[in-house]
Parts: sequence; structure tokens; C-alpha cells
Amino acid sequence: MRPPLVIRAAALSVAILVVFLGLWQLSVMGSGPTTDMDPEYARLMGLTATTGVSAMPGPGAVGAALWTHLSDPFYDNGPNDKGLGIQLGYSILRVLLGYLLAVMVAIPLGFMIGMSPLISRAVDPFVQVLKPISPLAWMPLALYTIKDSNISAIFVIFICAIWPMLINTAFGVASVRKEWISVARTLEVGPIRQAFTIILPAAASTILTGMRISIGIAWLVIVAAEMLVGGTGIGYFVWNEWNNLSITNVIIAILVIGVVGMIFDQLLARLTRLVTFAE
Repeated sequence: MRPPLVIRAAALSVAILVVFLGLWQLSVMGSGPTTDMDPEYARLMGLTATTGVSAMPGPGAVGAALWTHLSDPFYDNGPNDKGLGIQLGYSILRVLLGYLLAVMVAIPLGFMIGMSPLISRAVDPFVQVLKPISPLAWMPLALYTIKDSNISAIFVIFICAIWPMLINTAFGVASVRKEWISVARTLEVGPIRQAFTIILPAAASTILTGMRISIGIAWLVIVAAEMLVGGTGIGYFVWNEWNNLSITNVIIAILVIGVVGMIFDQLLARLTRLVTFAE
């Protein structure tokens, strides 16, 4: 009897990881030493400042440094030396604030667009013009007008997260079966009650799909935005560690960014499955 699919998939994932780590280790074994390390990086790695290390750190070095970060993630030694947990917290807070603002605007506006062909035609040119603009292109204008890097980063998250939710909400609402709307009108159900009792349940899975896409884009954009504005955040952490030539810390940050992004995606994916199952 074959083992369940989930067990076979997990075993294959572990095998892929082992192969990847083995190839990574083999690829760095022949690389030569670099020049002297940054003293702070040497302290983090438990080495002296004059110890030579491989040009690209191996999985063992990355694992040791990651353990050091996780053992004290919330230390604060000044503006340019904060724990990984603090940096990650700033980024998550900015993403959630910008994302929630986008939800508050995109879903009601998407309902209006989906329920009214007139509004849909009137708004569509603006959506088509604004949607392709890179969110980071808004950053100089935001910094000039808002004059606050933190609020500007939140605005950039808002502007990048709004479009997938808006478009998916409008599509989901417009795709609700017309027979259901006709029956509701026959029964003299008001527009607001229609929206909550008929349209929202029918379009919920499509709306949540747009929300899932938006959170992935928002998390991707915040890293790039924080590289530009600096100060705090996981994006700033990546750029600061690159300036310190701490490639190990850059790899750790990339790993953490990927894991947090996966958690965001899986949370919304699970919510989407629950809504679909309830339907």
C-alpha cells in the first residue's frame, strides 16, 4: 500500500532540500578567502576580524548566524543595529496598515463598479492607466508631498495592493447570476441587503483571491521601498548588511522574507478554502 500523497510530497520536499543544501555546500568549498571581515559581522559569526571566510557562505555558516539572530531577535543597539525581529516587525506593520487601507477602499469601490455598468465604464480608463504604474514610481512623489518616509512606504503598499482586490471584486460582483438579483428585486430586497446577503457570499471566493494576490505584491514591494527610504524594516536590513558586506545576513534576510511571504499567502489561501467549502 502506497503512503498518502501528503507524506510522499513531504518526503520529496525534504529530498529536494537536502540536494539543494548539498550542491550549495559543494559550490562554496572551492572558493577562496575574502579580505578582513566587518568587526560586527565577525562578532555575530563568533570569528576574529582577521579570519578569512569563503566568498559565499555555506549552509552551515548561514545556519549558525540564523541561530544567533533568532536567539536575540529584539535587541536594539542604535539606529543601524537592530534585531531581526524588530526590523521584521516594522515591515509587517507597514504592510498591514497599507493593506487594510487598500481593503477599505478596493472592496466597496469594486462593489460599485461590479453592480453598475455605468460606473464600470466611467472608472475603467483610470484603472487601466494607473494599474500598470510601478508602485515604486510613486515613492518620490509620496516623499515630496507627505515628507515622511514611514507614511510614504505605507502609501506605496496601499497603491500596489488596491488593484488586484479592486479588479477581482468588480469581476466577482459582476459575475453573480442575474437570476438571483432579479429574484431579490422581485422580493423588494434593498440594494444594501442584496450586497450583503446575495452578492457578497457569491463573490467571496473571487474577492479573497484578489486579496491573496495583493498581500503577495505588498510584501514584495515593501522590501524594495525600505531599501529606498532606509531607516528600519527588513528591506533596509538587507541593504545595510550588503553595505557591510555581510552576505550571510543578506541570505538570512532573503530566507526570512520568503518564509513570512509564504505565511501571509497560506493564511489567505486557507481562508479562501474555508469560504469555498462553506459555499
